[in-house]
Amino acid sequence: MTAGDGPSKLERGQPATGNRQEANWENRTLFHGDNLEIMRGMNSDSVDLVATDPPFNKGRDFHATPDSLAAGAKFQDRWSWERDVHEEWADQITDDYPRLMEAIESARYAHSDGMGAFMCFMAVRLLEMHRILKPTGSIYLHCDQTASHYLKAVMDAVFGWKQFQNNISWCYRRMSDNRLKRFARCHDVVLFYRMSKEAGFNADPVRQPYSESSVARAGYKKTSVGRIGPASGICELNERGRFPEDWWEIPILRPNAKERTGYPTQKPLPLYERMILASSNEGDVVCDPFAGCATTLVAAERLKRRWVGVDIWENAKTVVLKRLESERLALPEAERGDLFTEQIHFTVEPPRRTDDGLPAAPFLKLQWSQAEPPGPRMTRSQIYETLLAQQGAKCQGCDRTFDDPRYLELDHNTPRSDGGLNHISNRILLCSPCNRLKSNTFTLSGLRRDNKKRGYMP
Repeated sequence: MTAGDGPSKLERGQPATGNRQEANWENRTLFHGDNLEIMRGMNSDSVDLVATDPPFNKGRDFHATPDSLAAGAKFQDRWSWERDVHEEWADQITDDYPRLMEAIESARYAHSDGMGAFMCFMAVRLLEMHRILKPTGSIYLHCDQTASHYLKAVMDAVFGWKQFQNNISWCYRRMSDNRLKRFARCHDVVLFYRMSKEAGFNADPVRQPYSESSVARAGYKKTSVGRIGPASGICELNERGRFPEDWWEIPILRPNAKERTGYPTQKPLPLYERMILASSNEGDVVCDPFAGCATTLVAAERLKRRWVGVDIWENAKTVVLKRLESERLALPEAERGDLFTEQIHFTVEPPRRTDDGLPAAPFLKLQWSQAEPPGPRMTRSQIYETLLAQQGAKCQGCDRTFDDPRYLELDHNTPRSDGGLNHISNRILLCSPCNRLKSNTFTLSGLRRDNKKRGYMP
């Protein structure tokens, strides 16, 4: 779209049309590769639910049990800013999502460079998850107490803090070391966000039985609605169970559990079935970008949802096929059906987008989208050094020259919110006071006019 075309329907807040909501992959597809590359090839607004279990930044190496179905699966959950953060990621976030970069830097300074690196890794992927989710979609991000508070700040910046729904505690019991000098950690965290108020929520399928004390309470009776403490003094309880709360008591997988594959971070099926039941309907598309041993995919299959998964482990296909076959055979005969009447697709090729091609930019609110000029793209550091060599250590906003170029910051001439490019042709060097004054409101000429009025020009 060129500048003269005006804003798209999506940018004006109107419903999207055309190919934006059409999945450009087959149902039951498992992609093998980096999920960032895969998601960047997926059409916008094509997924109803993301339910995923990414790394936790636990500073450990994980290995599957050698004699298990998942034998050979391993991953390193250690992070380094120098080793793991791609310059392209940091440039994209700094230029287009400054609030998101602030959340990442907060984690970096409050915790460590490693935590900041993990947040950057997650941030670029969460941006793509935001883009591929439908306006009626939801996301459940499973994490633990190591990084959940930092991830919430990142998700607030990507999805919007008003879209946060629950900080769900998945509670379980396990053997604890009696020598601990603290309380035993027996819960994980699931961050639940909805894309909008239009996103559905199905309470009835995930209701839980009332406690014996509630049932035995004086005046108890069952109703199809349920209410507590009406004027009559009678306590009415919903016959389908209590309304679902944000703490879930679901046992962890025991070493001898039938569904265990040996995958080092495998989670129980009932955990992901609850997410899928609550926030999707039969036929909806469920996506897991960190598919692992396919717990989300198996849960989606059992609940008659369509699914797509991504994992970088080369043997993921084998585990998915064996788990799905095992789960199918474990169902009652009347519910088995023939799972393999439709092919399960496995590919290493990312999908090719057939939608409008808009980037993951939930907060840019661009008035129009303009293509970058052809040719190799320069990084922020390359642009900075080029402008410094051309113009010297001089602020373009107030004409002050500095002995130390570290006083100068890279910014845009035309703000990104007005359709300005990240290309060097739209870049300027400003001192910190001018950069703060310019913000995302002024162009360079507007900044200079304001500086003259304020008497800031030398």
